[in-house]
Amino acid sequence: MSKKTVGFILGSIVGAAAGVVAGVMLAPRSGAESRAMAADAMNDAWDSAVDTYERGASVVSDKFSAVRPVVDAKTDELRAKVDLARERMDQLRDSLSDVVANASDQVKDAAATVADRVSAMADAAAPAEQAAEAVHVEVVDADDETAEA
Repeated sequence: MSKKTVGFILGSIVGAAAGVVAGVMLAPRSGAESRAMAADAMNDAWDSAVDTYERGASVVSDKFSAVRPVVDAKTDELRAKVDLARERMDQLRDSLSDVVANASDQVKDAAATVADRVSAMADAAAPAEQAAEAVHVEVVDADDETAEA
């Protein structure tokens, strides 16, 4: 260590010792009284902090109590709207199911009607084809007719 550092440390120790001696000699109260005053000041600070905490907790509780009915009312309102929307969705689903079932039945009926008509036309066309087989068609050239005349 350098001489400056040693001098500084030695000066600090001597200064602290002088301060302690001066404080003890010039103190207006005894050590017990000073400790009691310090304890009282700490108790007062603690009581003040507890009071401040309790007031703050009371204010927060009051604000929360004031907001709670509004939140509960909005929650109930939203639940009612959600229930109504679910009920409406169920009605729409049932209605859509009925419409799809009716459309499916109509398509089946139309397909059956078309199939019956095609079958009836096929049955009606079959005798006509047989009659056409019995018809004999003779093709005559126009040159042959003029030569015969």
